[in-house]
Amino acid sequence: MTLFSSPTCIMSHCARLVIHEKGVPADIEFFDPNDPPEDLLELNPNGNAPTLVERDLVLYDARIIMEYLDERFPHPALHQMDPVSRANTRMLIKRIDQEWYPMLEDILTNGEKKSGKTKKSLKESLLAAGPVFDATPYFMSEEYSLIDCAMAPFLWRLGSVGIDITGLGKGITAYANRLFARKAFQDSLTNQEKEMMAVAHK
Repeated sequence: MTLFSSPTCIMSHCARLVIHEKGVPADIEFFDPNDPPEDLLELNPNGNAPTLVERDLVLYDARIIMEYLDERFPHPALHQMDPVSRANTRMLIKRIDQEWYPMLEDILTNGEKKSGKTKKSLKESLLAAGPVFDATPYFMSEEYSLIDCAMAPFLWRLGSVGIDITGLGKGITAYANRLFARKAFQDSLTNQEKEMMAVAHK
């Protein structure tokens, strides 16, 4: 099993995080998304990251990769087993992808100055979600799940775009620190991603 990964893209980080949480015996091959290697292009003509390859299976959607890894390697489970809980998890991740991820992407792409309104909206949205972070140790759950694997790389990048997590409330600060302290999360970080936190503290 091989995961072709960008060293900085948030979706690649999510896939890498699941690999480390599950202890999956996979090779992680880093590449520049602007110059994908030929062996990747033969498997995935789009050459996008992340791309997971296992024998004849080729997956290049991060959320599908995350679910596949959780089903392929069932322990420790990152999804609850009953259909209702699994559906709710998928809906929550979809909301995160549709609401918070695009705002972060806009700031990362256009810079803080040009994305002032977006940055303000993102901060307000996270502040409004304060009760969610206060209520349970993990995102709307007592147990760590795929939702947290989507949230951790997102929260890690906030400081690098000038959003101080500690200014968003005690609940989200404690939640973020809980995620960042996990060994799997630390192992999932590339050197470039470690630099994001260094930038945040300058």
